[in-house]
Amino acid sequence: MSNKMWGGRFGTGPDRIMEEINASIGFDKRFFAQDIRGSKAHAAMLTETGIISSEDADKIVAGLDAVLAEIEAGNFSFKRELEDIHMNVEARLAELIGAVAGRLHTARSRNDQVATDFKLYIRDTIDHLDRQLRDLQLALVAKAETHAATIMPGFTHLQTAQPVTFGHHCLAYVEMAARDRGRLADARRRLNESPLGAAALAGTSFPIDREKTAAALGFDAPTRNSLDSVSDRDFVLETLSAAAICATHLSRLAEEIVIWSTPGFDFVHLPDSFTTGSSIMPQKRNPDAAELVRAKTGRVVGALTALLIVMKGLPLAYSKDMQEDKEAAFDALDALSLSLAAMTGMVETLAVNDKAMREAAARGFSTATDLADWLVRTLGLPFREAHHATGALVAKAEKKGVDLDKLTLEEMREVEPGITDEVYSVLGVDNSVASRVSFGGTAPANVRAAAKWWRGELGQ
Repeated sequence: MSNKMWGGRFGTGPDRIMEEINASIGFDKRFFAQDIRGSKAHAAMLTETGIISSEDADKIVAGLDAVLAEIEAGNFSFKRELEDIHMNVEARLAELIGAVAGRLHTARSRNDQVATDFKLYIRDTIDHLDRQLRDLQLALVAKAETHAATIMPGFTHLQTAQPVTFGHHCLAYVEMAARDRGRLADARRRLNESPLGAAALAGTSFPIDREKTAAALGFDAPTRNSLDSVSDRDFVLETLSAAAICATHLSRLAEEIVIWSTPGFDFVHLPDSFTTGSSIMPQKRNPDAAELVRAKTGRVVGALTALLIVMKGLPLAYSKDMQEDKEAAFDALDALSLSLAAMTGMVETLAVNDKAMREAAARGFSTATDLADWLVRTLGLPFREAHHATGALVAKAEKKGVDLDKLTLEEMREVEPGITDEVYSVLGVDNSVASRVSFGGTAPANVRAAAKWWRGELGQ
C-alpha cells in the first residue's frame, strides 16, 4: 500500500530496496526535540494569524508534548516505513489527537521543516562545542600557570631550535582554540535565520507570519529567499569546516602528546585513565586516547569533503541528495565532541617531567641564536656575519662533543677574536628563556601575564 502521509499520487508502496535507500529515520530521529519545537512554534503562528483555530492549536501542542514525552522516555516506536522524523511525529500525533493533526502541516513542507530542524540542531551543537572548547582552554591555562618557567626545547622541523617554556607551549593551543571558537561563533551568527515558512520552495499563499516563528525559535530573522531557504546547507558546511580545523588542532596536540610520552622524550606521563596496555607486552603504556583523537580528525575532514561533493552539482531547490547531509555531519560533530572531552581530560591529568624537558632543552645547541644575537648587540656585527660565526662555533662544539657553553674563551676567539667572557651569560637555557620578553615571547613573566589575561577573557 502507498504511504498514507504522502501517497495519494501513488497506487502501490515502494519497493523494499527503495524503502531502504529512501528512509532517514535511522539517523534523523535525533532531530526529535528540534522538530517538535519547530512544530509548536508553527502551530502557535497558525493560530495567531487565524489560519487554524486556537482549539485545534491547543490539541496539537498538547499532542506534541505527549509525543516528546514518549520519545524522551524511550517509549516511542519509530517506523521505518514513515521515512523520517517529521512523518513519524505527525503520524503519532494523528493517533493521539485524530484528524486535527493534519492541520499542523498547513503552510509548510518537509523541505523547510528539515532545514529548520537542522539549523536548530547545528546551533545547539555549536553552543555545546563552544563550552567544551572553553573547558579545554581553561585546562591549558592552568597548565601554563603551573609551568610558566618549566623549560623545554622549542622545535622547528621537530629539531631542537630554541628553549621555550612548557607554559608558553600550552598557551599556543589556547590561541588555536580561541580561533576555533571564533569560527564556530561566526558560523552560528550566519546560520541564525529561520527557513520555516519557505514551504517546498516558493513560499505559501497562506497569510503566515515568518517573523513570529523566527522569533519564537530564537532566530534573528526569517530567511529572505524561499529557494535558497530550502536548498542552503552552507550552515552545515561552515560548521564542518570550523570543526575540521578544530580537529586538526587537536590532532597536532595529540601527536605531541604521543611523542612526548615515548621513552625517547619522556616529557610527560599520562595516567592509567587515558592509556591502555598490551595483551602481550606487559611493560607497555600506550597513549591510545591521544592516538584516537589524532585519528578521528580524518572522520571530521572526511565529512566536510563528503558534503561538499554532495552539494557541488545540485540545481535549485531541494533534491533528495541533501538527505546525505546528516549522517556524516552527526558522526563528525560527535567525534569532535568526544575528542575535545578526551583532550581536556589528558591535559588536566598529564604529569610533566621538568627534568627531562630541561635536559633536552640544553642539548642540540638551542642557545645558538642567543649567541648570534649577542655578537650583534655587543660586538656590532651584522646579523649575517654573526650567524656565520655562530655556525662555525656550533661546528667546533659538535666536533668536540660539547655544548656551546663548554667551549673555552680561547676556542671561541679562534672564530671571533672580539668575544669576551660575557658571552657565557647568554648561553644558559634560563638566560635564553628569560630574555625573550617581546610581546608574545616565552619569558616566564610573559607566560604568567598571558595566562592571567586569558583567565579574564574566559570569565575566570
